[in-house]
Amino acid sequence: MPTSDVGASSVRAYALLALASLCWSGNHVLGRAIAGQVPPVSLSALRWVAPCIIAGILARHHLSRDWPAIKSHWKVILALGLSGGALFSALQYVGLQYTTAVNVSVLNSLGPVFIVAAIAIMFGETMRPIQLAGIAVSLAGVLFVVSRGEPSMLLALSFNYGDLIILFNMMVWAVYSAVLRLRPAVHWTSFMFVFAFIAAVGTLPFAVFEHAQGFHFQATAATLAAIAYVSIFPSLIAFLAWNRGVELIGANRAGALLHLVALYSAVLAGIFLDERLQGFHVIGFVLILAGVTLAARKA
Repeated sequence: MPTSDVGASSVRAYALLALASLCWSGNHVLGRAIAGQVPPVSLSALRWVAPCIIAGILARHHLSRDWPAIKSHWKVILALGLSGGALFSALQYVGLQYTTAVNVSVLNSLGPVFIVAAIAIMFGETMRPIQLAGIAVSLAGVLFVVSRGEPSMLLALSFNYGDLIILFNMMVWAVYSAVLRLRPAVHWTSFMFVFAFIAAVGTLPFAVFEHAQGFHFQATAATLAAIAYVSIFPSLIAFLAWNRGVELIGANRAGALLHLVALYSAVLAGIFLDERLQGFHVIGFVLILAGVTLAARKA
């Protein structure tokens, strides 16, 4: 491929990844704003219904051609739909019930390190000492954020429940991003239709349980607006942009763009939620960024 084409692909990839990060930062702010008002798992299930319908309509001319590839790679697509779709989105909204949008976005910055580790573990790519050092530094940054800069919280193991959920969720995201390299070469609408269908169906049993526990949707303008936003921007648009960006430049390089989520969210949360970026956020973010920079180095 000519150098100019490679450069154009990189620019296009970074633009798509930046767009995905913006959509996800808005999702964090919205998820925090409606915490306690909207059932989180049910919202996650509904989040995938509209993308499934839209992608299904767009994919009607491609599915018959792509179906043999989808069938032969069903295990990979199932893993992607359950991890990146059902589990990741549900845990994100659950975590936002207990912690702030700024915290979630800062902790998202651990994603690139988890992606490096997932690729090394799952595909046997050797992790160099400098990458291990990067992981250690990033983990220190995460501990600083979840402890609010108070060592006594670490000694007492008094972590915020929501922060721990989000940490686990970033591991889920790392597995999803690593496995993306195995997805079949089918049209994006075909993949998105199957992916969204798996995500919706995989979340549905837990949404039914949540409903049985008495946590129901309220027919309000805010609820309808939340469903509309999460169905289009952090689901359909963001996942299409992220998947294409990873395809163009690889998961390791794409992971660095997750840092934009923290920057976008700091601005949006300050405007809409009156959540201020505090000193422990900044210190933790700097440590995470330093660790990711080390982990991304080749030697």
